[in-house]
Amino acid sequence: MRKSVFVSIITGLAVLFTVQFGQAADLKIGIMQDKPGAAQKFGPLISYFKSKGIDVKLQGYANYTDAAIKFERGDVDAMFAGSGVAGTMIIKKVAYPLVRPLNQAGYSTYWAVVLAPKGSPEFTGDPEYFKGKKIICSSLASSGEFFARSLLGPKRELLKAGSHGIAIDALSKGQADVAIVKNRVWDSLKGRYPDIVQVGQDTGENPDNTLIVSYKTDKDLVAKVKELLLNIGDDKSKEALAVRMSLKAEGFIPTTVDDFSHTLALLAKAGVTKDFDFSY
Repeated sequence: MRKSVFVSIITGLAVLFTVQFGQAADLKIGIMQDKPGAAQKFGPLISYFKSKGIDVKLQGYANYTDAAIKFERGDVDAMFAGSGVAGTMIIKKVAYPLVRPLNQAGYSTYWAVVLAPKGSPEFTGDPEYFKGKKIICSSLASSGEFFARSLLGPKRELLKAGSHGIAIDALSKGQADVAIVKNRVWDSLKGRYPDIVQVGQDTGENPDNTLIVSYKTDKDLVAKVKELLLNIGDDKSKEALAVRMSLKAEGFIPTTVDDFSHTLALLAKAGVTKDFDFSY
């Protein structure tokens, strides 16, 4: 019997695309995006799962906050999520981690970097560095808003951006004094911003693009999806190759709560509890 998977794609600004199949979805998976276009790279998963007897549907949400709220409400059953949202779902006991991609360069984690105009002093970890400064960062990101709040508290006023790229661009235009963003995004964009420099960084790492699964999701279907993703690195089919090429990944690796040890500690310092309100 064919099953059906519903994959939801979240953008930092707007819905990218929707692809629908006839069957009702048995499993709903979301994909969060940390920079424009990033969600599209998961598109080949449609053909891959279809080749394994699983139909996939894609649907978009307006932003991270919208996605997180709807995930918690049960609109989707699983999601490829940034560690900030994933860790918060773990704390709230809404979901658990399953797998994450292993990049061709050998990494599967990331961390926050602090950016400022060229000539700015180094950030050494002292929160006083941010006193009187306008800080911009991506909402609900462990390498953005949550890192800032882990240092400055949950009530510190922040400028919230729809993505890490937007935060960097705002800094370049003088709309903020400091930007806190994901190091992988900064590495990919810094050539465009010669007047911005990295002045500091987080000391720990967070899992990247982890597939988290709701505790309410059918365990047999989850086990099948996990098996397929863990074996995709050895799969010689054209569909598996397309996924690996699009994600620039060797495959997927198992991911557990232990992999979130740094993230969960950071979130706790940021004031995240099981009662955290994504819409605050």
